Order: sequence, then C-alpha cells, then structure tokens
Amino acid sequence: MSKINLFLDSSALFAGIVSATGAARVLLLLAETDQITVTISEQVVTEIERVIARKVPHALNDLRQAILASTARIVRDPSSEEVRAHLNLISHPADVPIVLAAMRAKVDYMVTLNRKHFIDDPEVAQQSGLRIGTPGEALNWVRGQISAEDQ
Repeated sequence: MSKINLFLDSSALFAGIVSATGAARVLLLLAETDQITVTISEQVVTEIERVIARKVPHALNDLRQAILASTARIVRDPSSEEVRAHLNLISHPADVPIVLAAMRAKVDYMVTLNRKHFIDDPEVAQQSGLRIGTPGEALNWVRGQISAEDQ
C-alpha cells in the first residue's frame, strides 16, 4: 500500500508547529520519520507565514527554514478560474482554493481545526470527496490504517 497522504490546512499546520504535544504535532512527527506524507498548498504556506509573523515574529525565519527542510509536499494553488468554477464546494469562498488543492493532490485525508467551514458542514466532504477531520480524528484514522496494514 502507498504511504498515507494528509493535507494540512494552515490551522492544523500552525497547531503542529506551536504545540509540543497534541495530535497535529504527532502527525508532523510521523511525516518527519517518513511514516506518512504531509501535503500543503502554496496558500497554506502564505497563511502560516502571515500568522507566525503576527503571533511569533521572531520565529518566522525558523519557520521558513523548517518548511524548506521538511518532507512536506507543497502543491500549487488552483487558478482563479478553477476557484470561480468550484465556489459551490464550501460556503466560505476564501477556503475554496484549500479544498481544491487537497482534491487535486489526491490526499487520503484533509486535516483542519476549522470546524465551522469544513467539518460542521457535511456538504464539503460530500462535494469534494475528501475525508475531513481534526488532527485527532486524522491521527486515529492513520493509526487504524497502519494497524490494518500490520495484520
């Protein structure tokens, strides 16, 4: 079976970076040890840089170095035409590029802490064909996949 591929949006990536514990951090550690693949989009990189610059500006250079050194797969953002053609995917238009990037990357799971726009609206998963959940839910799913492979 191919390696599990998770798409992290900026909320999940930020949680994994700033927290020494928690499911988002564990997912990043699993990627670091090459047990799973983490995919992010160019927009996620931009968003995370903006958040770090605002909340922890002294860590911005370290973040850039970490992204460059990481094993994360960075996918291109969809074009504005693609975004306009898929505005029906999610109620919050600013999140359309994130959903499209995850769909195009053919990931196994999209990880987010954005309940309001992604998780609490079941239409997003249905329309996109993506499994969508919190870092904790994704980690449980990954563990289930790994234990199924071991049997």
